Amino acid sequence: MNISTEMLHIRVDDREAHPSVTPIYQCSAFSADSAFFYSRKANPNVTELEQVVAALENSEYALAYATGMSAIYMVLELLKPGGSLVINKYIYGCSYKLFQRYAKRIGAQLTILDLTTKDGLRKLPTAVDMVIFETPTNPFLKDIDIHDVSEAVKKVNPQALVVVDNTWATPLFQKPLMFGADISLYSATKYFSGHSDVMGGLVLVNDHELYNRLLEGRFYSGSILTPHSAWLLRRSMQTFSLRMEKHSSTTALMLSYLQSLPFIEHVYFPNIDGKQLLGYGGIVFVDIRADLVEHYKVFTSALRWFGTGTGMACVTSMVAQPFSGSHASMSDQEKAEMGIGKGLVRLCFGLEDLEDLKEDLLQAFQTMESRVGVESVLDPA
Repeated sequence: MNISTEMLHIRVDDREAHPSVTPIYQCSAFSADSAFFYSRKANPNVTELEQVVAALENSEYALAYATGMSAIYMVLELLKPGGSLVINKYIYGCSYKLFQRYAKRIGAQLTILDLTTKDGLRKLPTAVDMVIFETPTNPFLKDIDIHDVSEAVKKVNPQALVVVDNTWATPLFQKPLMFGADISLYSATKYFSGHSDVMGGLVLVNDHELYNRLLEGRFYSGSILTPHSAWLLRRSMQTFSLRMEKHSSTTALMLSYLQSLPFIEHVYFPNIDGKQLLGYGGIVFVDIRADLVEHYKVFTSALRWFGTGTGMACVTSMVAQPFSGSHASMSDQEKAEMGIGKGLVRLCFGLEDLEDLKEDLLQAFQTMESRVGVESVLDPA
C-alpha cells in the first residue's frame, strides 16, 4: 500500500474519548448512515445549540441561521407573492429597509402600524398574511401585548403568521410562543453570544409543518449557522443566565442615576409587567439635552469604559447614536416619522463595576457640557 493512500485514511478512534464538552464538528459531510448527512442540513454543534435555545423558550423546534438578518429573511420567505405584510412603526433600521425591499420585490402590500396602541390594532388590513414586530421595540423600548396582537390578527385571518423579534427580551424574560405568536426569532449575535465574537440567528416554532417549511428553506438557501459559530454560541450559553442577571441588576440601579443627571431629558425603559415581560437586560435609551446634541462625539471620545462600535448586549458597555448607527439606512424623513433624532442615545451596560460606569458617564457628560460654555450644575464635590 502506498503511504499516500494510508495517510489519507488514518483516523483516531475517539469512541473512548468522552470529551467534557461537545467538540467542533468541522466537517461538511458525514457517512451515509449518519443522522446528520450534510452540514448544510444539520450538524451536531448546530443541533445542540438549537436544543438548548428550544429548552429556554419551551418550544418544540428551533433553527439556527448564519445571522439574525438571515433568520428574518428566511421567515419572510414564508410570505406569498402579492401577500400582505404588517410591521410595527418602531423597529430596527435594517429590518425596516429589508421589509420595504422584500415587499416591493414580491409585490406584497406593506403596512406600517403603531402596534403599541389599540388604534393601531384596529387598522389591521383585512387580508393580512404576516405581522412582524419587536417587543420591547428598537428604539424607545415600547411594549406590545403579544396576546392582543395575535388575537386581533387571527380574527382577521386565522392562517396569518405572527412573528416576534424577541432579541432584547430574551427567552429568560419573555416567551412569545406562550402568548400566541407563531414564530419567535433572535439575533444570537446579541445576548446569546454576549462577547462580540460570533454572529447568528435563531427561529423558534411549535408547529411541525411550519418547522419543515423553514427547514427546507434553510437547506436550499444554505443559510445554516456554521459549526464553529454554533460551538461558540453554545459555549456562551453556559454563562447566559449569569450574564443576564448582571446586565439586569446594573441597568435597574442605573435608571435612577440616569434620571437624576441634568444632561438627560428622558430615559426610556420597558414596562416589566410580570406577566408577559418578567425582567429585562442591559439596554436603555436616553434623550440628551438639545444644547448638547452637536457635541455627541465629544461625549463618546471622553468615555473610558464604553465602546462606540455597532455591538451591544455584550460583556463590555457600549454607547451608540441610533440616528447615525442602527437606523442610518433610513431616510431622514423615515427617522423623523419614527421619532429618532440626533439627541437619542443608546446605552448598553456590560459587566463592569457599577460605580465605574457611573463615574465614566458623569465625567463624559461634564466634558460634553463644557464645550457649550455652560457651567456644570453639578457640585464638583
